[in-house]
Amino acid sequence: MNYDIIHIAGKPHVLVPVHDYTALKNGDNNRQLPENALEALSLKTDNPIKIIRKARGLTQKDLAKASGISRPYLTEIETGKKDGSIRALKSLAEALNVSLEMLV
Repeated sequence: MNYDIIHIAGKPHVLVPVHDYTALKNGDNNRQLPENALEALSLKTDNPIKIIRKARGLTQKDLAKASGISRPYLTEIETGKKDGSIRALKSLAEALNVSLEMLV
């Protein structure tokens, strides 16, 4: 990857694309997400669980089973009808291999 280096007040700074910055800020697990998913997360175009689930190639049924929650409950979380309990969000984060912070 090529990044631009600029000097501000005599100190070097690196210009990083937003999706790369998001990946670096949120940890190595983000690096496994494709660029379009990172961009969607940065722009908040959809529910983060849905964005990451699709990027991982999972159906709602797959993710619900892996996280131990019901598919209807997952649907309600992804559509914003329910916030999701801390326990459910932690389970979803583990199943998606991301930090809890990425989902909330």
